[in-house]
Amino acid sequence: MMQTINPKERLTDIANKLRDGERSPVVTVRSFLGWFFGAQRRGHWIVSYIRGLLDDASLRTEPDFESAYLDAEMHFELVDKAEASREHTIATEIAETVTISDHKEVRVVSTAFADPTYRVSKLAAANRIPVSVKPDTTLMEAATLMLAHDFSQLPVMTNERDVKGVVSWKSIGTRLSLGQSPVTAHEAMEPHAEISADASLFTAIPLIVQHEYVLVRGSDQRIGGIVTTSDLSLQFQQMTEPFLLLGEIENHIRRLISSHFDQGELSAAKDSADGAREVETAADLTFGEYKRLLEDPGRWERLSLCIDRAVFIGLLDKVREIRNDVMHFDPDGIPENDLNALRDFARFLRTLQTIGAT
Repeated sequence: MMQTINPKERLTDIANKLRDGERSPVVTVRSFLGWFFGAQRRGHWIVSYIRGLLDDASLRTEPDFESAYLDAEMHFELVDKAEASREHTIATEIAETVTISDHKEVRVVSTAFADPTYRVSKLAAANRIPVSVKPDTTLMEAATLMLAHDFSQLPVMTNERDVKGVVSWKSIGTRLSLGQSPVTAHEAMEPHAEISADASLFTAIPLIVQHEYVLVRGSDQRIGGIVTTSDLSLQFQQMTEPFLLLGEIENHIRRLISSHFDQGELSAAKDSADGAREVETAADLTFGEYKRLLEDPGRWERLSLCIDRAVFIGLLDKVREIRNDVMHFDPDGIPENDLNALRDFARFLRTLQTIGAT
C-alpha cells in the first residue's frame, strides 16, 4: 500500500529545497489539489486550507493555483517573510474546523482570496492550442480543416507567437461575393482579435460577441487558445445551471408549503438561534427550515402526497448541502453527480406538479 505524504510536510520539504537552491517541482493544478486528501475541485474550504499551509511554509504558487486553469502547470516560489506578514495582516481570518473528505477534520483559516477575478485563463478553451495555418496555406486546405473540425475560423500564424490574421467563412464569403478569387489563407484573412489570458472573462465577452471568437495570449506571449461564442455559451451554462435549478426547486417547495401551512406554523419552523428574523411567508425560510417543517410526520400527512417522507426529506437535505457549496461559487463548478442530483430533484418536483399531486 502506497504511503500518503502529509501535505504540510510536503510543502515544508519543497520550501527547504528551494532555500538550498534546488529547482521547484512542476505540477498541474489538478495534481496539486490531489495532495490535499484527494481534492478535485477548488471549493471555498479546500482553497482556504491550502492557502494556510502555503503561508506556513512561506510559499506561493506561480501561477496562483486558484486562478489558473485546472490542468495548467505551476511551480512554487518562496515568499519573503515581510511580504507574507503584510498579506497575513490585511487578510480577514476566521478559523473553524471543517471536514474536507473521508471525515478528515482540519483547522481552516479563511483569508481573502489572492485573486477573486474570474479570468480568461480559467477556461478550458483558453488552454487548448488552436489549429492554425500558414499565410501561404492554400484556401482549399484551410477550408478543409475548418470543415473537418467544425471551425468557423482559423488563425493564420507563422509561429506560436506571430499572428498574421484569421481566415473565416465570413472572410472567405465576403471576398467571393465581391468577385475576388483568393487562393491562399493570406489572401482571405482579416485582422484578428486577441486578449490576454490574465484579462477578466467579463472584459473578453464584448470582444467574443463582436468577433465570434478571441485568441488568448499567455504571459509567455504564445497563443494558448481560442475562445468562441460556443465556448462562452457552454461556460455560462455550467456556471448558471446550478443557480437556476436551485431557484426552481425552491419555488416548488415554497408553493407546496404555502398552500398547507399558516404563518404561525412557518414561523415555528425557524431556526431558534435566529430570533431576530421575521418569518411571514415560506419565502422567508431556509432549506434547513423546509426540512425541519416537513420531517414532522403530522405535518407531512397534511400534504397528502403518496410518496415516502424519508426519501423526500433525504433528497431535500442533499439539495441543501449542494446549495451551500454552490453559494460559495467554486470556480470549477459543482461535481457532475451533484448537478445531476439537482436536475433529478427538479424534474421530480416538476412531475408532481404536472400530475396534480402538489
